[in-house]
Amino acid sequence: MMSNQNPVFIPGPTNIPDRLRLAMQVQTQDHRAPDFVETFAPVLEGTKKVFGTTDGQIVTFPASGTGGWEAAVTNTLSPGDKVLVARYGVFSHRWIDLCQRHGLDVQVIDCTWGSGAPADKFGETLAADTNHEIRAVLVTHNETATGVRSDIAAVRQAMDNAKHPAMLFVDCVSSLASMPFEFDGWGVDIAVSGSQKGFMLATGMAILCVSPKALAAMETAKLPRTFFDFNDMMSANATGGFPYTPPLQLIYGMRESLTMLFEEGLDNVYARHFRLAEGVRCAVDAWGLKLVAQDPGLYSDTVSAIYVPDGFDSNALTDHAFNAYGVSFGVGLGQLNGKAFRIGHLGSLTDVMVLSGLATIEMAMADLDYPITLGSGVAAAQDYFRAGPSGHARAAA
Repeated sequence: MMSNQNPVFIPGPTNIPDRLRLAMQVQTQDHRAPDFVETFAPVLEGTKKVFGTTDGQIVTFPASGTGGWEAAVTNTLSPGDKVLVARYGVFSHRWIDLCQRHGLDVQVIDCTWGSGAPADKFGETLAADTNHEIRAVLVTHNETATGVRSDIAAVRQAMDNAKHPAMLFVDCVSSLASMPFEFDGWGVDIAVSGSQKGFMLATGMAILCVSPKALAAMETAKLPRTFFDFNDMMSANATGGFPYTPPLQLIYGMRESLTMLFEEGLDNVYARHFRLAEGVRCAVDAWGLKLVAQDPGLYSDTVSAIYVPDGFDSNALTDHAFNAYGVSFGVGLGQLNGKAFRIGHLGSLTDVMVLSGLATIEMAMADLDYPITLGSGVAAAQDYFRAGPSGHARAAA
């Protein structure tokens, strides 16, 4: 079975376009040579546009998003510092775990899975913190486990209404370069992303945007850091260098990824992701299944988590889709293990590719006697895609 010819429908790592694979296929070069700055400096500058910042500083590390979060925490906080986090999925829980392991005092707001960041509860907690002991609020923009996008602007508004000076840290690993992100507009202090999702590259580069306020916090932060030291990285980058060996292939890939994103236009990239997501949501509705996300205002445009009917095992479904048809879909994580599967619809995907994924999971459901009508979801998505961006059926050429 030539399953490697099929696209993946997991929420990352995403499909790598041939154009980017070729861009990463470069011979070893000297990262201390004078011409390295000509390659790397434009990458840092271009990335600022994707974050939506003019004031933020881009810092990258050879790591995944988890490394980026460790960098965010260790560069700005000290042992015993209090941070505020809501838990509404696997990835928000992982940042809680990371903070606890670093000896931080983590105040957790537990939320129902399928809900988003509770701006109102954040506001109440911050308003009650009259001594301003909470140093940072940590939010997952797009909870990959549940297919929920949270309203970061509302969180910032709640912080401002409480007149609280805490920093705002945002995980945008599975949203950046796929959905709008406004670093400056939302008053974010550190945003953490990675190379393997919206940027359509291999895993291995943690990409952060850091505000002047967060940079100032480094002066008093006492958590240990060496590999992830912002100062070391920024000092080396300023002269076109790296404090240690850089992931050269990913830097070349990032340069080409930015070119592709800007050629398509970021607004068009976001519109494409919304369209692909809506096609999937039309299919889910036609199947008579339910999304984990509790209401349309929370729907993610990069991943949909879908409950299977009672009495069915979502792991058996994703296993069957892979074994029978050679296509990967996301498994249910954490509380959703066995109860939901996920369709990733981000990165290098088109209407046609998404239809192939919907057709495949539909065959797998039919094979396992799910209470669906074969072809119903695909037809619903086809109707939506045929209508086109303007909402009118496309005329024959």
